[in-house]
Amino acid sequence: MLPSSGKIIIIGDLHGDLKSLVKILNQSRFLERVANGENIRLVFLGDYGDRGDSSPEVYHIILELKTTLPQYVILLRGNHEGVAGLLPSPHDLPDQLVKKYDHNGLKIYKQLLRLFDFLYTTVLVEQNVALVHVGLPSNAKSFEDIAFASTTNCYLEEILLSDPKEDIQGTRRSIRGAGRFFGSDVTERILKILRVNFIIRGHEPCIRGFKTNHNGRILTVFSNKCYYKKACYVELNLNEKLGAKELMNSIEQF
Repeated sequence: MLPSSGKIIIIGDLHGDLKSLVKILNQSRFLERVANGENIRLVFLGDYGDRGDSSPEVYHIILELKTTLPQYVILLRGNHEGVAGLLPSPHDLPDQLVKKYDHNGLKIYKQLLRLFDFLYTTVLVEQNVALVHVGLPSNAKSFEDIAFASTTNCYLEEILLSDPKEDIQGTRRSIRGAGRFFGSDVTERILKILRVNFIIRGHEPCIRGFKTNHNGRILTVFSNKCYYKKACYVELNLNEKLGAKELMNSIEQF
């Protein structure tokens, strides 16, 4: 839970893209602004490793940031952060760690798996916006259903693997083999439960680095530049009333 004050920088999927991570940190001047006492937080939406060649380096930087500035950095869990029974594909993080650290690579990987269970699944900015890796449980009836989501009730699977889809009502089976496609009616119902106006998520590569769904209520942010020529991050000013125009103007494309 975060209050609607200050600013937040939101970074989508990185998937081992070290250059994009460094670009965002430099362009946003996050460390400089923290040093100057600005009320600002950095939120990662998950999926830090796999697919890119620099997964170990990306993990090193984000964990160094979290260790050094714990109150300013928030790490969410993505579907590539090792949920038991929902292992991602491809999952080359263990191979990269072994290649870089030899016999210590698997030890590091086991420690990362333990760490994944401590990552948040949702950030809720009061009466403003919800930040997740993918989506929200379609059958949730309360805030507690989302706050305490787990694989035993299928809520966590939907948070980590479901995608918004236009022109459907309710949910449909996802082609991913896990999670669900969900329609705008699901989005509106969950927004009312959480008492927020928008959802910002990652998970899906986007040609422009971002896309919107469900009448602008959902913004997808993708920060890995290896898929397409564009990527982005978001900087929200929580001191101002957040509407559709302000949300779009908060997108920083690179």
